[in-house]
Amino acid sequence: MTNDMTKGSPIKLIIQFMIPMCLGNIFQQFYNIADSIIAGQFLGVDALAAIGSTGSLIFLVTGWLNGLTSGFSVWVAQWFGARKTDRMRHFIAMSIYICVAFVVVMTVGLLAANEPILRLMNAPENLLDDISSYMVIIYAGLVVTCAYNALAAVLRALGDSKSPLYFLIVSAVINVVLDIAFIVIFHMGVEGCAYATVIAQGISALLCLVYIIKKFPVLRLKKEDFRFSVNTVKKLLGLGIPMGLQFSITAIGTIIVQGAINVYGAVYMAGFSAAGKIQNIICTVFVAFGATIATYVGQNRGAGKMDRVKQGVRLTQMMILVCSVVLMAVIHFFGKYMIFLFIDPAETKVLHAAEIYFNIVSWAYPFLGSIFLYRNALQGMGYGFVPMMGGVFELVARAAIVFVAAANAGFAQVCMSDPAAWIAALIPLIPYYIWVMRKAEKSGQVEV
Repeated sequence: MTNDMTKGSPIKLIIQFMIPMCLGNIFQQFYNIADSIIAGQFLGVDALAAIGSTGSLIFLVTGWLNGLTSGFSVWVAQWFGARKTDRMRHFIAMSIYICVAFVVVMTVGLLAANEPILRLMNAPENLLDDISSYMVIIYAGLVVTCAYNALAAVLRALGDSKSPLYFLIVSAVINVVLDIAFIVIFHMGVEGCAYATVIAQGISALLCLVYIIKKFPVLRLKKEDFRFSVNTVKKLLGLGIPMGLQFSITAIGTIIVQGAINVYGAVYMAGFSAAGKIQNIICTVFVAFGATIATYVGQNRGAGKMDRVKQGVRLTQMMILVCSVVLMAVIHFFGKYMIFLFIDPAETKVLHAAEIYFNIVSWAYPFLGSIFLYRNALQGMGYGFVPMMGGVFELVARAAIVFVAAANAGFAQVCMSDPAAWIAALIPLIPYYIWVMRKAEKSGQVEV
């Protein structure tokens, strides 16, 4: 079912859309998290460190595809808001061509460069074989990862955030079952985790496709929709590439941090990985707010209702600040116990490393939440360059902190790279958003 976000209460629409998005993001993260939990409990700290160390690299690869498809979906949302469904279907058809091309090139290139990339990240020699085997399978499954992201992005652009959630719940359960079967029963090691992830993602993509075909007549593509248009491709890439690069630039920063963490050995790798995964789970509410505001802004921009854009962003900022305070409290009182999902309580050194990370970064959650708000609001209005530059600021801040930490050989100093990056990312985003809205007000597009 489509959801028109150009009329009705903004706060009600945002919350109703955000909650399924948040739950969906949790379940999507659950793929890798389930791998880490089961590997840590059944295979030990080294296996947890091996899988955990792939997080930033997976984020780089899948983040690019997610950003690319999210950029494409902005056009879908705008055409839907403008009630131009023929243009919407044509843009979807052209995005399929682009996605296929990128997936083929990425899969071949990453498989060829797998081991050199891992060595560049300072992957420990004793873990290199496990990490390499895990990533080979993940790379081979990029086609299903891209398929799910693209299909889910289209559904969300039309205001449907619930259906992707249902499909993710099903595939997440399958992922856990397969993880246990491949590791405990078939003794496939970390490779079993990778196979489980790819199979589960493939199922979620298939469910999305079947649902779209049966329930969304407006999305049924015709032969004429696939007539190649250079102009349309340019428009899609004009927004998709900056959004993909924004994700990738952020991921490169996390890879730099991961490379610095790897120097300290498996204990710190495992602690950093476990803490990062817990943080990703609880902070997924920020990601959900961002995805929600992108759809909300996209539809309202397409409908020419910039007054609703301004109102929605203001209300979302207030909700993000409230959520930040709650999450800081959760980490302070319960963070230690959440780490036990990944490790045995006897692993006190790993727990200590995780606590160091939490203590250093949790105060900066309001900045992290605001990144998703302003970045996605600008992207929803069709601006891709400045959000990408926010990623560049983020990268520079992370690299600078890691460089200083490397000179002082301090794990805690490396952890400071996250708060520094979050604050730096807002430097271009907030002023540009204010400028865009003031420009719209002067042109009479925003009611004040």
